[in-house]
Amino acid sequence: MSDTKVKKMLFILSKATLENVYAAFVMANGARMEGIESEIFFTFFGLEAIQKKKLEHLHVATVGNPAMHMPTMLGGLPGVEALASNMMKKEMDKLDMPPVGEFLEILSDSGCKLWACKLAVDMFHLEEKDLIDDLDGILTIGDFYSRADQDGTQLLFI
Repeated sequence: MSDTKVKKMLFILSKATLENVYAAFVMANGARMEGIESEIFFTFFGLEAIQKKKLEHLHVATVGNPAMHMPTMLGGLPGVEALASNMMKKEMDKLDMPPVGEFLEILSDSGCKLWACKLAVDMFHLEEKDLIDDLDGILTIGDFYSRADQDGTQLLFI
């Protein structure tokens, strides 16, 4: 049995709902604060968290989210998603949580690597200019996995 401690955390973010984005950002930031390397790989709908035009307009998932404690039909009513998103943003403001764009800058400045998935970028017809300036690059999944090839590395899918 190895006594290797966690040296690197690699997060794969596949959905850009507020709850998923902040979960990944808080954990990646926490890793950096503990001296652990961290990287986030944005794939599929997670790419919205690093698209300049979309990152400040993310919402809470109200339909099919058991944590909302409301019937699915109610979550789909007009205005419910906006209301839930505004309520969550107000609570995050009370805790001095930075907005998504600012949080991305904090992560980048702390040394957290931010990667876009090449397949998803191509699939959604995005270009590098559509993505945040702090992006470290666009990687294939194979390139991303090769970054995990060392003792003490953990991958977490969000």
